Amino acid sequence: MKLNKEQIDRLYEFTRQHYVEYYDLQTELVDHLANSIESQWQENPKLTFEDALQIEFKKFGIFGFSDVVEKRQIALNKKYNKIVWKHFKSFFTLPKIIGTIGAIGLINLLLSKLFFKSDIVLILFGLIVISFCFSIVYFSRKNKKDYNLSGKKWLFKEIILGRSSLVGMVNLPIQIIIHSEKVLDTSFGVLAISFLLVSMTLIEYVVLIEIPRRAEEYLKETYPEYNFVA
Repeated sequence: MKLNKEQIDRLYEFTRQHYVEYYDLQTELVDHLANSIESQWQENPKLTFEDALQIEFKKFGIFGFSDVVEKRQIALNKKYNKIVWKHFKSFFTLPKIIGTIGAIGLINLLLSKLFFKSDIVLILFGLIVISFCFSIVYFSRKNKKDYNLSGKKWLFKEIILGRSSLVGMVNLPIQIIIHSEKVLDTSFGVLAISFLLVSMTLIEYVVLIEIPRRAEEYLKETYPEYNFVA
């Protein structure tokens, strides 16, 4: 015996009631629950749909679906980080590496000639951090708008537009700025700061422009059903 549409809809409702807000995870769980309920009916045809559902849900333990959600979040965050790293590495391969080295050299030259190095570094790092924070707000609003239009949340889409795993990077420049006067006393320190400035700018370009620009491509690659329900 197969589940009908009303019963499938009930499974989606059930996952939402148990704090699974992302449509992709809901679909994954609905498929699992539906197959399990149908297997139970093969052994006991008299079992009601709700009883079969409760029996299957108890197998997830006291935390319910939370473990499934957490594991999927970890897996998709790793996938996202790999995509970021792939795009970032491309700036250190031909022909892009020529522009990358040129940018590092130009900043290194400018910092070497300036008297107020620490102030300039503070301003540049501050601009990077501020633009990063503003982008979080912008993409958060865009994600909310998309959700209002479609009525569906996608975990990987939220990761792409939220970039929560990279927020911690803003602590790095702050620590460097604190010690920037000592660092900038040496030519090697100036070169290191120049490299870091260019690297952070490239990471921002990847996470703020390149990956969001190709978000639809990555979502369709991750979710075959995205084309039909987004």
